Amino acid sequence: MSENDSQCPQDAGNAGETQQQPRVQVESTSAGSNIPYVQAYDTQTGQPLGGQQVVNKHTVVKTKTKKLPIFITALAGCACGALLVIALIMSGTLDIGGGKNAVTAGASGSSTQKITIDSEDTTLAEAVSAKALPSVVSITATSSGSQTNALSQSADDSNNSGSVGSGVVLDTEGHILTNNHVVDGYDQYVVTMDDGTTYEAEFVGNDASSDLAVIKLKDADASKLTPIEIGDSSKLNVGEWVMAIGSPFGNEQSVSTGIVSALYRSTAMSSTSGNTIYANMIQTDAAINPGNSGGALVNDNGELVGINSLIESYSGSSSGVGFAIPVNYAKNIADQIIDGKTPVHPYMGATLSSVNALNARTNKLSTDSGAYVASVVEDGPAAKAGIQEGDVITKLGDDEITSADGLIIALRSHEVGEKVEITLMRGKEEKKVTVELGSDEELRSQQQDDSATDTGNGGITDEQLRQYLEELLGQQGQGQGNGQGF
Repeated sequence: MSENDSQCPQDAGNAGETQQQPRVQVESTSAGSNIPYVQAYDTQTGQPLGGQQVVNKHTVVKTKTKKLPIFITALAGCACGALLVIALIMSGTLDIGGGKNAVTAGASGSSTQKITIDSEDTTLAEAVSAKALPSVVSITATSSGSQTNALSQSADDSNNSGSVGSGVVLDTEGHILTNNHVVDGYDQYVVTMDDGTTYEAEFVGNDASSDLAVIKLKDADASKLTPIEIGDSSKLNVGEWVMAIGSPFGNEQSVSTGIVSALYRSTAMSSTSGNTIYANMIQTDAAINPGNSGGALVNDNGELVGINSLIESYSGSSSGVGFAIPVNYAKNIADQIIDGKTPVHPYMGATLSSVNALNARTNKLSTDSGAYVASVVEDGPAAKAGIQEGDVITKLGDDEITSADGLIIALRSHEVGEKVEITLMRGKEEKKVTVELGSDEELRSQQQDDSATDTGNGGITDEQLRQYLEELLGQQGQGQGNGQGF
């Protein structure tokens, strides 16, 4: 857990509601990147964090009377602890008997799960580690043109010739689930198992927009593979115990423990592979560092509940704010990839841009936030629902929409073919329409058709489209989500 766990908890608020935080750098957690460092300070004491200590000058008086209050405080602490244990035993929350400690954890409205451990030899962390570690691997990715040998690649490589991350074993056929940013751009993969055995692996497929990928071990002995047990991320609760497993900074088979700090955290990031949508992420204070990407976040039963993917940090290393892709979503994408399918996502058939106070005033829009519809695809889901160019989408179902990215993230929570209610502003009038979501496979097919029929002198480039949208909305390059088709 984080160092601040001893402090009194504050009200968590509604799940998924993001509290306003200082602007910090968000980094993917594959190793090998150079990350700027920003000194963080304790907001209460003003002391610098990150291991630096400031010693205040003071006088220490060695007298017997100074020790008495400390001793009394310690006794008081013991008494309170004893009362707490008695209360827990009487309420049935803590069951002690038969040489075993049965720790019961549950939440209101959910079934109670009982975990029994050996009180003399085994802790919960040890029991979970023993179960899950054989299912987590280290991945070293390099390019065939690189002079660096994949087997000797270090996690702190500074010449960007390779990537070190983690992955989880899905089945006895050797399929490994990891983050796309761990393997993207490379064509040689070496996988190191829990027992030190190494395998070469081949690329199976990816979903760049979800930052997920699958590779497969070559010539693996099925009898030596331990597929990870899949949990249910929809049943996670804030405050629940979790363990992160991976290869931080190339240190293979490392574990760290913490809790679920929050649920339903979402963000969108741009990369060389295009926009990546991280929807409904699990936030945890379990230490996650570069090299943990693609590794496992497991619950107290050793079941996979998330794929560790991002950290939010001043320094580029763990700050107690890490994020994992929920396993329910990740496993669905992985299954599509393994089946040879291209993962599909909900598609509305519109080009969007974010509305802000500046462009709303310039273009006399009736709202200063939302997703502006710059164009709609002919016969697409949005067009069929009656959405028009110039509309501003403000809600998707019960979710408030304040930007183009916000709408795309909200859509990721729905399924292809699902009908959703859209609230929009047309001029000063609010309207509600129902859209039956299509598949983004339709978008890819259309783009291929357009590319095949384009003569090279009648098309519009992405840059021209961006400039057009900026002029249309008066954003002057400041808005997010310019020209995002979905």
